[in-house]
Amino acid sequence: MSRIGKKPIQIPAKVKVEVKGNDIKVQGPLATLNYVVPQGITAKVDGSTLTFEVEKGREVELNALYGTTRARVQNLVSGVETPFKKVLEVNGLGYKVVVSGNKLNMELGFSHPVVMEIPAGLKVVADPKNPLVEIQGSDKVLVGDFAAKIRKIRPPEPYKGSGIKYQDEHIVRKAGKAAAGGK
Repeated sequence: MSRIGKKPIQIPAKVKVEVKGNDIKVQGPLATLNYVVPQGITAKVDGSTLTFEVEKGREVELNALYGTTRARVQNLVSGVETPFKKVLEVNGLGYKVVVSGNKLNMELGFSHPVVMEIPAGLKVVADPKNPLVEIQGSDKVLVGDFAAKIRKIRPPEPYKGSGIKYQDEHIVRKAGKAAAGGK
């Protein structure tokens, strides 16, 4: 059995969790999020704790989903109380990022600006003078997915280090060409 799946989730006072069949609805001060539990796994709320159980006889096939389900619901419970945050650094000559409405407008050295629509439930802060882009939201999966999509547009290159990277990410730099030996 999954060690993570067996752990009970403590529900904070400000958060309300409802279980209806396979649907889990988590309400908090910041958002309301839903999660559909895979078939064979059941969720139970006892006071201020939430536990998960696997159907008898299906432990081997549902072992991976058991821990994953518990971790995803734990992220929902903590996300509706305090938002998750990812910070990206934009490094490069002439690179800039501007938020206008629900659009993220980026100039990243291409012949055209790259415009992305910000998904509902996310808040993106970008200062044109500062190379940082901050993504906040209650859903950890949505925050991470949107940050990964932004980074994929212009990943950091190993020679000059220009591109988009996570703030805590370390890029291994390569040495450029050595000067050609003269005769």
